[in-house]
Amino acid sequence: MACEIAACGLVCDNCARRRKGKCPGCRQYEKAAWCGVRRCCIEHGWRSCAECTRMPLERCRDFNSFMSKVFALLFRSDRRGCIERIRRVGYEAYGAEMMRSGRMNRPVGKDNNVR
Repeated sequence: MACEIAACGLVCDNCARRRKGKCPGCRQYEKAAWCGVRRCCIEHGWRSCAECTRMPLERCRDFNSFMSKVFALLFRSDRRGCIERIRRVGYEAYGAEMMRSGRMNRPVGKDNNVR
């Protein structure tokens, strides 16, 4: 079974809140209605931003919103790196890499060749 990957590329299965049963994951978490990335992906039927062809990530207002930047800062995540890695190797390989690493995201400023 493939691991769950959030709309922004984070790996839900490696999230401490998810492991404690406090979060059902990106798609099922109705309290995450504030997340424009989640909303956009659900509206377009995409698993994540990796499937978006509407515009480059750097121009997307949802992906680069204030809340997204706060989230990235708090969790020290490189969501862009996550999406780019998914585009490069696909969901299954990315998910397997991240499950082996035990991380939910690709850390900022680190070697992003997580294995």
